[in-house]
Amino acid sequence: MIVLPVTLAAAAAAAVLNLWLSIRIGAVRRALSINVGDGGSESLQRRMRAQANFVENTPFVLALIAGIELAGRGSWWLSLVAAAYMIGRVLHGFGMDGGNWGWGRMVGTLVTMLVLLGLAVVAALVAMGVM
Repeated sequence: MIVLPVTLAAAAAAAVLNLWLSIRIGAVRRALSINVGDGGSESLQRRMRAQANFVENTPFVLALIAGIELAGRGSWWLSLVAAAYMIGRVLHGFGMDGGNWGWGRMVGTLVTMLVLLGLAVVAALVAMGVM
């Protein structure tokens, strides 16, 4: 039986993070009585985009983590990368609200890009037999 502890932990964290992002959207929907769409609300649009951006990037991160782990090339550093990604996504979620947390959007975006690029490079090196 193959067990992928980093992948499983990262997928669990991603599921919880996605739920949190959904709850934040629901809070704005309730407050503004918007059932469908965004009703032209910028705050709802921002939260919807935060979740959509998470959903756009997270499958690639999880697939790369799983591939690296399956290849036997993941070690302690892979857990740190997964954790950094999740923290970056939390910062991005808060940052999309703007205000005092506006810097979180930039930091979260940068962390996401660096994690994706780094994991892609490692995966390519593993695939070429360099790592």
